[in-house]
Amino acid sequence: MMKPFAAACLSLALLLAAPQPALAQDAAGKQEIERVIETFRKAIIDKDQDTFLKLFLKEDITWAGVTTDASIERLYATRPDPKLPRPKKSFSSSPRKFIDMIVKEKVRMEETFSNVRIDSDGEVAQVWFDYSFMFGDYRENWGKESWQMVRTESGWKIAAVVWSQEMNPVPPAKAPAP
Repeated sequence: MMKPFAAACLSLALLLAAPQPALAQDAAGKQEIERVIETFRKAIIDKDQDTFLKLFLKEDITWAGVTTDASIERLYATRPDPKLPRPKKSFSSSPRKFIDMIVKEKVRMEETFSNVRIDSDGEVAQVWFDYSFMFGDYRENWGKESWQMVRTESGWKIAAVVWSQEMNPVPPAKAPAP
């Protein structure tokens, strides 16, 4: 007969040795997150501030970007006054400031997404993708973007947004003079 401590150790060892299931990521939860991504994209195109802001857990989430070193060097080199401070590598803002800027612009703006990866246990999620930010037909910047999401009583909400950005080294084409 096995002593209780030895039996507990054997049970624990067998439990740890058994294959562990991957984090649960049901199809319905993934589809809900994909709908948030599409709603985010469409709200930018439609300049729909109310819909956009409802996607977030709260207004003061982490909203932070990092500009590539090459982009910083190009921005600094094209400054009219070299005494001006160097552009900042990292910056932060808010979803409201972002959508306010979108709404004020007359030109169509769009953020495109590719290589979207979603990892979730059904309660929290990490969304990771490549993006391009379009200002009209001009690809203004691109990079990687990451969202932290939480599932609330009212559905999935974005709790943090961080991204890298490579600024387009080619300036936008100037509109022809009338």
